[in-house]
Amino acid sequence: MHRTPVARTLPDFPWDSLAEAKARAQAYPDGIVDLSVGTPVDPVASHIREALAAVADQPGYPTTHGTPALRIAAAESLQRRYGITGIEPSAVLPAIGTKELIAWLPRLLAVQGGDTVVIPELAYPTYEVGALLAGADVVRADGVFALGPQRVRMIYLNSPSNPTGRVLGVEHLRKVVAWARERGVIVVSDECYLGLGWDAEPVSLLDPRVCDGVFDGLLAVHSLSKTSNLASYRAGFVTGDPELVSDLLEVRKHAGMMVPLPIQAAATAALSVDEHEAEQKERYRERRDILSAAVVEAGFRIDHSEAGLYLWATRGEPAANTIAWLAERGILAAPGHFYGPQGSEHVRIALTATDERISAAARRLAS
Repeated sequence: MHRTPVARTLPDFPWDSLAEAKARAQAYPDGIVDLSVGTPVDPVASHIREALAAVADQPGYPTTHGTPALRIAAAESLQRRYGITGIEPSAVLPAIGTKELIAWLPRLLAVQGGDTVVIPELAYPTYEVGALLAGADVVRADGVFALGPQRVRMIYLNSPSNPTGRVLGVEHLRKVVAWARERGVIVVSDECYLGLGWDAEPVSLLDPRVCDGVFDGLLAVHSLSKTSNLASYRAGFVTGDPELVSDLLEVRKHAGMMVPLPIQAAATAALSVDEHEAEQKERYRERRDILSAAVVEAGFRIDHSEAGLYLWATRGEPAANTIAWLAERGILAAPGHFYGPQGSEHVRIALTATDERISAAARRLAS
């Protein structure tokens, strides 16, 4: 029996469509300023690199659950950095990068055809991909209370948001948690930008002000890519409801989803020390100040963007027109429709470029 390949059921990979704009931007006399993808460009802290190298000669298999040191460091960092109390190290599970985790969560937690996964109106594309890989239906909704009779099994939250930088407040999060618990729905909060608040204080789904210290039905996903510059390391973790984490652990054991031991050691070092994250946040703060002023001076309006690594900006025209306008100035951004229909007149401009490239972008926007 002929089966349709899984790839044909998925949307086109959005960044492939930027080839023409990228080529135009690369032709600019001083070269491209690529602000389309939020990939770190700054150094990895020396203590993290040293931790990675220290276990490079250990040939045995790592455990899927991760080392006790890694799980303890993760739990302690959540309390120290974000005031999340009550996380048991046994309820921490490392991931091979949080994109992988997000893409497979619905399937690993037995979401299936006929089920519905709710994602934000403007959302990181992998939330939709994960639901489709599980055969589920996808509904875009920022307010769960207007949902109809669908069999909702999972809700994805993302605060601070990619792409908009929007921060969900305590009361909003509490309402989502209450709604979901009444219906037995799993809530997954992607919190990879939680440490990058600018004009608002981001709050975790697991914050006691949100969940009253009860994690039932709740999962929080954390990445070390952004504030520790570990995107190439593929290091992250999930925590929250101990039963859900235990279910994920059992499936991932069978599937061989284990984080390499040197990466676990590096992640432990990153989670145990806060100074490098504070230094990196200040780098982004300075770049944000320069770029946001230049974007506004060039006639854009910036919406939300109170946290995270992006400016969500518009010139009141189709995003494709804005992308072309920027490319003529050697700047590449991401069109808002990558993230949902509501982004059709916005572009996402990343702060993840060197100081020199950010300054170059500001000069070009002023010309």
